[in-house]
Amino acid sequence: MTAHAMNHFTILAQDLQETCAFYRDLLGLTEGYRPAMGFPGAWLYAGDTAVLHVVARNPLPQQRAGVLDHMAFSAKDLAATVARLRQRGVKYNLGRQVETGTWQLFMLDPNGAKVELDFAADEPAPQD
Repeated sequence: MTAHAMNHFTILAQDLQETCAFYRDLLGLTEGYRPAMGFPGAWLYAGDTAVLHVVARNPLPQQRAGVLDHMAFSAKDLAATVARLRQRGVKYNLGRQVETGTWQLFMLDPNGAKVELDFAADEPAPQD
């Protein structure tokens, strides 16, 4: 048996509502069905797939697990995304992949998780 697709990421959130709003309002994910698990959380969907599981932990554990550097999403409409980030005061870094020209936007979610959004190379640059 071998892996054939990415299923989901799970993140810990100190403030469940703030975290869900970040991914919903800035990335366009939607909250959807989550089976009863005996602890608070949410599942966020891209289309029909629950790609991000959020587990509420208040406070966040002092000892953080793993070595995951960031999670990346394919995205559309770079200009509108940058405008939303600026409007909400979210700091980000934007650059282009040298070989492919893919736009890569990095930011932190409310809990400090690094999020990457990848936009097609033919998307226009955002207005300064």
